[in-house]
Amino acid sequence: MDGIVIVGAGESGTRAAFALRETGFPGSVTLIGAEPHLPYERPPLSKPLNGTVQMKPICGCEALTAAGIEYLQGVSASRLDAQARSVVLSDGRTLAYDKLLLATGARPRRLTCPGAERAFDFRTYADATSVFSRGDAGKKIAIIGGGLIGMELAAVLRAKGSAVSVIEAAPKPLGRAVPPRFAAKLHARHQDEGVAFHLGQGVAEITDDAVVLTNGDAVPADVVVAAIGVQPDVVLAETAGLATGNGILTDDCLRTSDPDIFAAGDCAAVAQPGGGHIRFESWRNARGQAETASRNMAGGEGAFTAIPWFWSDQYDLGLQVAGLPLPGHQSIVRTLGEGELEFYLDDGRLVAAAGLGIGNGLAKDIKLAEMLIAAGVSPDPEALADPTFNLKAVLRSARAA
Repeated sequence: MDGIVIVGAGESGTRAAFALRETGFPGSVTLIGAEPHLPYERPPLSKPLNGTVQMKPICGCEALTAAGIEYLQGVSASRLDAQARSVVLSDGRTLAYDKLLLATGARPRRLTCPGAERAFDFRTYADATSVFSRGDAGKKIAIIGGGLIGMELAAVLRAKGSAVSVIEAAPKPLGRAVPPRFAAKLHARHQDEGVAFHLGQGVAEITDDAVVLTNGDAVPADVVVAAIGVQPDVVLAETAGLATGNGILTDDCLRTSDPDIFAAGDCAAVAQPGGGHIRFESWRNARGQAETASRNMAGGEGAFTAIPWFWSDQYDLGLQVAGLPLPGHQSIVRTLGEGELEFYLDDGRLVAAAGLGIGNGLAKDIKLAEMLIAAGVSPDPEALADPTFNLKAVLRSARAA
């Protein structure tokens, strides 16, 4: 028996290795990690502590050893032979497997303009260290991309005293993932903090001291960061002949087009009950998919059914979104002392919720909303808008029913 090989030692891959042991899987488990570190969490990278990038390990050497997980550190998988059920590593070794998990994650999208090589990516610990070591007080930082990562970076760098400019091709920042109400509030907060925005503009060139926009304006910059999103790392899967699209295509059990190969995390595009595939790019969903894939590789047949969820911290504000808010949903706003909640109904049923407030003040409300979404409730819209309306009581009633 060749056991299970996991390609990718991020949140999903590492959690999957431990989850296999928790299910009682007795065979060998090999975890392949390309970076020269123990597995670590990515969300803390954009939240340095006292100006220092946080390396928050997912596990230590002792935990890996105790669980009987062989961790191959600083090597990558260069070729997958699905027919022979083997993986060739960058150091020349070949590993055979009974089941394989692809947790290859995502790669930063690349700029294509002249001078693109001058821009720093922001995905790994090394990237974060490079950016924050250069973002001292008084430095001019240009961030290309007004998504969640770009805006989180802007908040941290402004707090360090850097002069920050955000360049975004869309007419407003945070347009893809964040509900418009809260995107506008976060945009306004950044402007209040002194961040300069250049919206509706592409990048023509990056020079030694500026970013030249498509309209000809030059944004002064000592440091340039490219935060234009990520794309799923499907190279290994694609060259092996697996089905891919916006990610490695899987069924709801996270099984790819090859029944012995599974995918989880940022690289996986999971089949949905109504058709199509969705990639879930968040820390919690990476863990949830890892646990589902592990149970199924060990012989289970469970579907991944988690509700999408993500959070973002910018200045003293905390944003959380559960579910998938869509423009066609009915919106119900609830104003609270510490912030606002917005609920989204589809034909009367609660399908998503979002909150923006000071720190983690709305976390309990979002968690209750998430449980109500899972319960499939159809609450009274007027009651949802009432800050005295007890969400726990609705949940108890739904569970009793």
